[in-house]
Amino acid sequence: MNKIDIDFDFRQDSKCGDPDSDSLKLYELHKVLWNKMLPCGKIFDLEIITSRGKYGRLLIKNNLCDNLSSDRMCPHFDGKYNDKFNGWLSDFERAELQYKVRTIGGYIIFPAHQKNGFTINQARGVSRAICDRFDLTLESIRRFYKGEESPLYDTLIRYKDFFDLFVDFRGYVDFFMLQDFIDEKEQIKFSLPFDNFNRPPLPQTVNEYKQYQIHTIDLINNRNKRIFKSL
Repeated sequence: MNKIDIDFDFRQDSKCGDPDSDSLKLYELHKVLWNKMLPCGKIFDLEIITSRGKYGRLLIKNNLCDNLSSDRMCPHFDGKYNDKFNGWLSDFERAELQYKVRTIGGYIIFPAHQKNGFTINQARGVSRAICDRFDLTLESIRRFYKGEESPLYDTLIRYKDFFDLFVDFRGYVDFFMLQDFIDEKEQIKFSLPFDNFNRPPLPQTVNEYKQYQIHTIDLINNRNKRIFKSL
């Protein structure tokens, strides 16, 4: 296919303001990227469908597990938590982070439907130990493959059929082109200090927020380049 625009902001293709819900361009790209051989040896055969719900959101039907949906990986925190972070970043820094997380390198797919509780996307958003951060989500997934506990373990185990498609953590990372999010020992490159999920996941100082902004943009830039080279 023609090379994609890794700088495209998918908010431009969303009527509701949430590309995960209705950006056809985003879903078409998910289909292109992930319609391929899985680590388990099977082929992901993906099809974009419209749900029957009130808002008719887009979903990805496939041949191996329940429907999947797009998920923006990295939060920017701005405008949430009672506007706690107002003024912590400059206008330019804030806009750059909000834009970068909405390029293709900032998106992934997860199972779309609830199984006896929250979806993965919902659970990582409401968890006080995760606060939607993808590095902490990925650490939970890494531990899941090793049979270790994490704040998301009870949710992840309900979607074992999905994670089994990737065989192990390395298979999951390679399939979704997340190599830049881990080091050579397959340990997560955390965007903020990590102490086994004990410290608050939100930035605690202006310097931490700036560190998070810089590190997140760097990760997404690297993944964008990796995605571009793969097509």
